[in-house]
Amino acid sequence: MSEGQFDGRLGIAGQLTRAFIVSPLTPLIIVAALAVGIVALISLPREEEPQISVPMVDIHIQAPGLKAEDAVKLVTEPMETIVKGINGVEHVYSQTSDDYSLVMARFLVGTSSDTAILRVHEKLRANMDRIPVGIAEPLVVGRGIDDVAIVSLTLSPKPGAQFSANDLTRVARELRTEVAKIDDVGLTYLVGEAPEAIRIAPDPERLALYGVTLQQLAGKVQSANRTFATGFIRDKGDQIGLVAGETLTAPAEIANLLLTTRDGRPVYVRDVADVEFISDTSDQIVSNVTRGEDGAIERTPAVTLAVAKRAGANAVVVAEQILHKVHELEGHLIPDGIEVAVTRDYGETANEKANELLFHLGLATVSIIALVLFAIGWREAIVVAIVIPVTILLTLFAAWIMGYTLNRVSLFALIFSIGILVDDAIVVIENIARHWGISGGKHRVARAIEAVAEVGNPTIVATLTVVAALLPMLFVSGLMGPYMSPIPANASAAMIFSFFVAVIVTPWLMARIAGGAPVHDHSDGSHAHGGRLGALYMRFAKPILATKGRALTFLLVTAGLSFGSLALLYTKDVTVKLLPFDNKSELSVVIDMPEGTSVEDTDAVAQAVARTVTEMPEVVSVQTHAGSASPFNFNGLVRHYYLRAYPYQGDVQINLTPKTERDRESHEIALEIRERINRIDVPEGTSLKTVEPPPGPPVISTLLAEVYGPDAETRRTAATKIREAFEAVPFVVDVDDSFGIQARRLRATINTDDLEFFQVQESDVFDTLGILNGGSTVGYSHRGDGRHPIPIQVERNKGDRVFDERFLSTPIPANVLPGARGVVELGDVIDVREERTSFPIFRHNGRDAEMVTAELAGDYEAPLYGMLAVADRIEAMDWPEGTKPTIKLNGQPEDESFVTLLWDGEWEVTWVTFRDMGAAFMVALLGIYILVVAQFGSFKLPLVILTPIPLTFLGIMGGHWLWGAPFSATSMIGFIALAGIIVRNSILLVDFIRNADTEGKTKVDILLEAGAIRFKPILLTAIAAMIGAVVILADPIFQGLALSLLFGLLSSTLLTVLVIPAIYRVLRT
Repeated sequence: MSEGQFDGRLGIAGQLTRAFIVSPLTPLIIVAALAVGIVALISLPREEEPQISVPMVDIHIQAPGLKAEDAVKLVTEPMETIVKGINGVEHVYSQTSDDYSLVMARFLVGTSSDTAILRVHEKLRANMDRIPVGIAEPLVVGRGIDDVAIVSLTLSPKPGAQFSANDLTRVARELRTEVAKIDDVGLTYLVGEAPEAIRIAPDPERLALYGVTLQQLAGKVQSANRTFATGFIRDKGDQIGLVAGETLTAPAEIANLLLTTRDGRPVYVRDVADVEFISDTSDQIVSNVTRGEDGAIERTPAVTLAVAKRAGANAVVVAEQILHKVHELEGHLIPDGIEVAVTRDYGETANEKANELLFHLGLATVSIIALVLFAIGWREAIVVAIVIPVTILLTLFAAWIMGYTLNRVSLFALIFSIGILVDDAIVVIENIARHWGISGGKHRVARAIEAVAEVGNPTIVATLTVVAALLPMLFVSGLMGPYMSPIPANASAAMIFSFFVAVIVTPWLMARIAGGAPVHDHSDGSHAHGGRLGALYMRFAKPILATKGRALTFLLVTAGLSFGSLALLYTKDVTVKLLPFDNKSELSVVIDMPEGTSVEDTDAVAQAVARTVTEMPEVVSVQTHAGSASPFNFNGLVRHYYLRAYPYQGDVQINLTPKTERDRESHEIALEIRERINRIDVPEGTSLKTVEPPPGPPVISTLLAEVYGPDAETRRTAATKIREAFEAVPFVVDVDDSFGIQARRLRATINTDDLEFFQVQESDVFDTLGILNGGSTVGYSHRGDGRHPIPIQVERNKGDRVFDERFLSTPIPANVLPGARGVVELGDVIDVREERTSFPIFRHNGRDAEMVTAELAGDYEAPLYGMLAVADRIEAMDWPEGTKPTIKLNGQPEDESFVTLLWDGEWEVTWVTFRDMGAAFMVALLGIYILVVAQFGSFKLPLVILTPIPLTFLGIMGGHWLWGAPFSATSMIGFIALAGIIVRNSILLVDFIRNADTEGKTKVDILLEAGAIRFKPILLTAIAAMIGAVVILADPIFQGLALSLLFGLLSSTLLTVLVIPAIYRVLRT
C-alpha cells in the first residue's frame, strides 16, 4: 500500500465503504442482521455442555457353565475379531467372567449412534453361523449421549405417610407413561423399582412328603394359567371366536389347584408350597436419606424416574415440560403423601449457565462501549453499541446454521471473541476520527473512505490472521475435539462478520451519528501523534530506541524474561491439567464391596456413607443404591455404571444446594467427602470412590495404568505391586484394580453312577436345581382395570435360599424307564464342593490387560504428576528379574512377552489434545506467515511480525502463577488465539512504519511516530479483548482462557509496541 492509494486504489475495504457509506441498503442490512440473529437466539437449543457423540455398543453374551478363561476362547475372542472389523470402531474392550462375557465397541467421536448400532447388528447377523452350540444369541445394547437422563424425579413418602417401595413403583410406572407422551422425550427408565409378584414358594420337605416334583408343580400352574384363541365357531347363526382357558387372578386360585402325585394321590398346590402376594421381588435396596431439622436421619424407600431427551432437542424446553406435567399430576395420579424431588435437572442448569453467560456477554459489551466512550467519544461509543450486537447476532445465526447449540463453550467463544471482533470497528472508528481531526471536518464522507482504505488491507490481513490462528483447532481429534470445536467455529465466524460490519456498517453509522458533529480535540494537531497516550508512549520508547545497543539490550532482556517464564512449568509452580473441575450440583460415592458380599451388607455401608455426608451443610439429600445404580450421567455412560447390578456393588448419589446458595465449590466438597468417608469402618477389601462429574470428556479413570504381560499370573503380580506404588503417593486416592479377589462359590456335580442306579435323567436334575435356586416365571396374572399384570413365579423365599438338608431333600423324578413314576431326593445324585470364581479377564483391542485405577486429589490433580510420582515409586521398588514393567505413554505394546505399563485415562485425552493443539498452533503460524508474506511481499518482514508471539509467555505463565491456576486446554486455546491478536497489532504497526511520511524525519522519528499513532488503537483493542476475558475469569473451566488472554495481552501489547520498533532499530537503522 502506498500513499498514492487514496487517488483511486481503495482496496476491497475502501470500495465496500464507498458503496455502502451513503447507501439506503445499509440500515436494512443492520435490521436484517438483528432479525436473523434474534430468531437464532430463540431457536438455538440450549445445553450446559456440548453434546459429544461417543457411541458405545455393548454386546452381552451369556456363556452358562464356562469359566472365564474358557469363555474368552469360545466367545470373547471370536466376537472381538468380528467387532474390530466394523468401520468406525476405535476401541474394543471386553470383560469376561464366569458364565458371562461383555464386549464393548467404542466408535470414533462424532459417529452417529444409530449408524454405530446398525453396523454392529448387521455384522453380527452376517456371522450368526459362528455362534457356538449352547450360547444364546448375543444381546446388543447401544448407549450414547442422548440416553443420559436430563431430568431425574425421585419419589419417596412424605414424613408420616405410609407408602411402600411397591406403592412408589406403581405411581412411578404411571408417571413414566404420562411423561413419555411429551414431545422430544427419549429413553425413560426406573431405578429402585420394586416389582410385585404372586410367589409359589415350594417347600422341599413337603414336596418330598407327597412325592411331588418341582417340574410337576411349575407345569401344573403354567397349564392352568394358559389361555389362547382356538379360532372361529358357528353359534346361533353367527361365526364367533372360541377362547380356551382363563388366567389365574388370585393367590387362592393357584393354591387350590389340584396336583396328582407320582403314586396317584390328589394333592393341592397349597399342601406343597406357600402361595402369597409379594410386594417386592427385587434384589436391590434403594433409599432416600435426608437429615431433619433436629439432626435425625430420615430414611425412606425411593424410586427414581430418569428421563432423557431425543437427539437435537432443547434440554431447557423438554425439562420444563416434564416438570410442568409432574406438577399437573400432583394430587390425583401422584397421591398427596408422595413427594417428588427433582434430583437432576440439566435443563435448569443449562438455562442458568446460558443466562449467566449471556449476562456476561452484555456486561462485556457495555464495558467496551464505556471504553470507547472515554477513549474516543460518545458518538463513536453509539457506533460500537450498534456494531457489537449486530456482529454477535450474525455469529449466533452462523452457529445455528452450522448446527451448534447454545452451550457454555459456544457462549464462551462469543464472550472471548467480543473483545477481538470489536477490534476492526475500533481501528476503523479511531482512524476515521483521526482523519476528520486532521482535515478539520471537511469532506467527511470522502475522508472516511480514505481512512477505511488506509487501514483496510492491514485490517483484512489482521482479521484473517486471527481466523488462521483459530481455525486449525477445529481439527483437534479425540474426545476434546467436539468439546472445543464451537470456539474456533464461532470465533472465526465472528471475526469475518466483524470485518464486513466494520467496513460497511461502521462508516455509515459514523457518517450519520458523528458526520455533522464538531471535531473534538483533534484540531490542535496532537491527535496526529497519538495524543496523551502517544506522549506516554514516547516517554518510554525514546530511551530504548536512543541507540542500537540499548535497543538490543532491551530485546535480549525481554526474550530472556519471556522464555524464562516457562521455567514455572518445570518447577511445578504452574501445573498442567486437561481441564479443572467444574462447580456442579451433584456428586456420588461408588461402593465396591468384596465379591460375594450380600446386598444387605452393601446397603449398610451405603447408609454409613449417607449418614456421614448428610452432616455437611451443602448436602440437601442422598439416594443410596445397593445392588443397583443411580441414573447415569455422561461419566457413568463411559464408565458403564448402568451395568452395576451385582449385590456387592452400590452407590450413593449426593445432591448439593444450588451453586448460588453455597460458598464452596463442588470440588472442595468432594475433597471433604473423600476425607470423611475414609474414616468409616468398612470390611476389608471395600473400595469407596468419590466421583465428580468431569469438566470435559469422561474417562474410565483419571489415573489409569493398563498392565500388559505374557500371562495372567505375571500381570496380576505386577499390577498388585503397581497398586502399592499408587497407594504410596499421598495425592493419588481411591486406588482400585480390575481383578479384585476370587469369591467363594459352590459347584453341584452329578454322579453318573448314582443317576444310573436311581434311573434319573440329567435334565431333570438341572431343571430342579434351576427352579429351586433361581426361580421360574410360569405366567402372568392379568387383573384388568388398566392395572399392570403380576408375574406368577415359582421360587423360594430369599431367606430360604440356603444350602442345607432341606435343599438336598427336594424330590426329583426317576422316570428313565417307561411308566416309572418314582421320585428320588436331590442329595442322592449330586455332589457339592466349594471352589473359587475365576478372576475377570479384561482385554483392550485384543490384548489381555489388568487395570489399576485411581483419582488425584491434594497437591496435584493432573494425571501427569501422578504418573511421574508412581514411576519414581516403581523405580525405587525391588522387582524380581524380568518382572519390572516398562512404562509406555502412548500406544499398546507390540511385544507382550514382558510386562508393560501403559498410561491411559485422562492422560490419553490430555496427550491427544495437547499434541493436536500443538500441531494446530504450527499450522496457525504457517497460515499467518503466508498471509503476512502476501500482504508485505517479503519473507523476512513476517518474521519480525511474528516475534511478539513468545512475548505472551511472560504474561500467560505469570497470570497462571498469580492465580494459582493450572495451565489447561483452555489456556492453550487462549495462547493460540493470542498469536492471531498479537500479530494483528504487529501488522498494523509495521504497515504504518513502512508507509510513514519520511519527509524531513530520521528513521528513529518514523519509528516513534508510528508507535505513538498506533499505540492508542492497539491499546484500545487490547483492553477490549481483556474486558472480554475478565468476565470469564469466574468460570472454573474457562479461567485458563481468561488468564491467557488477560495477562498475555497485557504483557505482549505493552512489549509489542516497543519490541518491533527495537527490532527495526537494531536491523534497519
